[in-house]
Amino acid sequence: MEEKLFWISMVSGVYGLALKAFMKVEARVSDWRRVALMNGVFWMLTALVVTTLLVSYKEWPAPSALSLILLAVGGFAAGVASRAVRSRSREISVAVLRDNLEWADTGFSAILLAAVIMYFLVQAFKIPSGSMRNTLLEGDHLFVNKLVYGVRIPYTGRRVLRFRAVKRGDVVVFRFPTTDKASPHYGKDFIKRAIGLPGDTIEVRDKKVFVNGASTEETYTHFADEEVLPGPEPSLSGADRQAVWERGDLAREEGENVRDNFGPVTVPPGHYFCMGDNRDRSYDSRFWGPMPDTHLKGRAWFVYWPLSRRKIIR
Repeated sequence: MEEKLFWISMVSGVYGLALKAFMKVEARVSDWRRVALMNGVFWMLTALVVTTLLVSYKEWPAPSALSLILLAVGGFAAGVASRAVRSRSREISVAVLRDNLEWADTGFSAILLAAVIMYFLVQAFKIPSGSMRNTLLEGDHLFVNKLVYGVRIPYTGRRVLRFRAVKRGDVVVFRFPTTDKASPHYGKDFIKRAIGLPGDTIEVRDKKVFVNGASTEETYTHFADEEVLPGPEPSLSGADRQAVWERGDLAREEGENVRDNFGPVTVPPGHYFCMGDNRDRSYDSRFWGPMPDTHLKGRAWFVYWPLSRRKIIR
């Protein structure tokens, strides 16, 4: 989301510069037709920006190229029409351009500031599913501390000023680890609990998690299904299982029974093993593999809405 906001602010800034250059020439400002075209561009960009923000916030499917083209054409036509139906005086043209310029400047500064805050410091996040019950419920709104694990250098996998490393038990937010753009989860943010750190050996036996051979005490877990799935047939050896799991294909190879009986696997360097607290209803590292540190966004901080559920997340 923060990257989308950054590019939206850049588009606003470029349009603002173009509009300022346009307004410096008196002949352009006095020609209502040219002003109508500039207003059409403004409405077109506004339609695309609003759609992008709504799709991201509501987590709707990405619109098709044809939908975006139709939206752009429709916005442009509406913008041209909105100027054409008004008085064709110079005063009206100046008022239209000044309004557009004010919105463009506000969009550049305010959205850029929001993008910087969301990228480096703190980000608001809404729980989309029940995979973290009962720690977090569907619809909970929370803040994510993005500074605690270090400042991400844009478009690189590097971090600087890392205050501390991920600890076992941290509730973390991360970008879903896939490069497959056809995946329904591509580019989406997930929230899970870090159960395994780099080098840890993870195994699940009859719903019980073992880390490095020792059973864990997990007071935060919730089980929606009393049935214990028996586990897959041992179709893969240890080394083969590890390789398939790291590729994210273990569930496809061994079936859904990995939910209650899984592993053992070893968390590779620079990765984490993440699980939802609602173990029977969570799509997590058991199914899609290790989560790379480069996809880590931050640590879940506290719930601020609804007010009745305000709390520090532990």
